[in-house]
Amino acid sequence: MTGYVLKRIGISFLTLLLVAAIAFALMNAIPGSPFYTEKSTPEMIARAEAKYGLDKPLPVQFYNYIKGYFSGDMGVSLKMQEGTPVADIIFNQGKFELSLKIGIAALMVAVCLGIPLGVLAAYNRGKWIDSFLRVFTTIGVAVPSFVMATLMLIVFAVNLQWLPVRSEQLETFSSCVMPVLAVAFYPMCYIAKLTRTSMLDAIGQDYIRTARAKGLKTGKILFKHALRNSLIPVITYVGPLTAGIITGSFVVETTFSIPGLGKYFVSSIMNRDYPIIMGTTVVLAALIIVMNLFVDIAYKIVDPRINLAKAED
Repeated sequence: MTGYVLKRIGISFLTLLLVAAIAFALMNAIPGSPFYTEKSTPEMIARAEAKYGLDKPLPVQFYNYIKGYFSGDMGVSLKMQEGTPVADIIFNQGKFELSLKIGIAALMVAVCLGIPLGVLAAYNRGKWIDSFLRVFTTIGVAVPSFVMATLMLIVFAVNLQWLPVRSEQLETFSSCVMPVLAVAFYPMCYIAKLTRTSMLDAIGQDYIRTARAKGLKTGKILFKHALRNSLIPVITYVGPLTAGIITGSFVVETTFSIPGLGKYFVSSIMNRDYPIIMGTTVVLAALIIVMNLFVDIAYKIVDPRINLAKAED
């Protein structure tokens, strides 16, 4: 187990380096300069690029980025907050905190509701409640998050006036309700569908029939035996979902006027603020890689029969 984890950490580091290299290459493949404006002159652009080291060869620029990350220096913003360290923008200005707050709450809602709904549908297979949940979750998977966010705004904020239109800093419970539900709705429905499918497969296995023959109660059969063996597909999905959902949803944050990391990341791309693009990309990639490592370890916890070292070989 320890050797497997160490091997995965090494692979994760190489993966993160590759992601950073691809992001850097794509970022610099766009012609032009981030300092170009209608009033800028070639001399002004050259001075600005020299100031931030953008006049150096691309391999040297990439090496400087990576070297800075190892020392905790992610560079400074070129345009959006000129001269401000990228690490401060991401972690100390509340942007990551806001996205983290929405993401964790949405993840809890998605998992805590999605798994029970999937179990309920599987247990009542072929009945009206199963049909209703299948239609409901299919709609949830098909409807984009911006449509759900807009619908909630119209219904609960404009027409019924139960919730505030602008969420902004998410300081109250009422301001968190719609953003969290908008982010959680799709993964909740997808988790419910995954759980139902896995549960139906598990319920038909021999060990479940044996448990029933021994007279075990339905609840114990479902939640101790069937559900535990049905969680691996859900865990596989929840790992990358956690990283993506924590780093923020640009659409939802824009709809509810939340100045989170997702919204800021897209704004940095539009403004060609290279250090912010690189910094947020590396943070997102690191989260996804770490969560995938946790998922592999969780496999062993959920099903001790899985041999991670042999599976890797």
